[in-house]
Amino acid sequence: MVIRLVTALCLLSTGLLAGAFGYGAVNVATTFNAVPLDVRLTFHSALMRMNGPVMQTIMALAALSSLALAMLARRYLAGVAGVLAVLSFLITRFGNVPINGQIKVWAVGTPPADYAEILQRWEIFTVIRTLTAFVAFVLIITLTVRAQRGDR
Repeated sequence: MVIRLVTALCLLSTGLLAGAFGYGAVNVATTFNAVPLDVRLTFHSALMRMNGPVMQTIMALAALSSLALAMLARRYLAGVAGVLAVLSFLITRFGNVPINGQIKVWAVGTPPADYAEILQRWEIFTVIRTLTAFVAFVLIITLTVRAQRGDR
């Protein structure tokens, strides 16, 4: 019963993580590029204030539940999913977050001459963390499907 609950939490949290990052990479980043820079910077700053606690919680749940499933059910793929969730966090923390801090400053001042390259790096980090979260979700789905086949 515990393994089923942990598996459900893994499915939920890795799915939310992949979905939120996917939405951000496909819709939000694309919209950022379609509006004037001052609008992007203002919205980006406000969005990051809201995203911080929510996304950190989802990343933690995805990592911890995946690693717990790996230990409880002795599933290698769950461990890989947990590592990928941690990698998503590290990319966010050391890639996106420092740039978000720069964007906050730009929103109330003037962006530097190389702002376009910096924003491009933010988008690259966004794509990479989305891919790591997506693969983690696919691994947990794969484990769940295999486990259900074994129950039959």
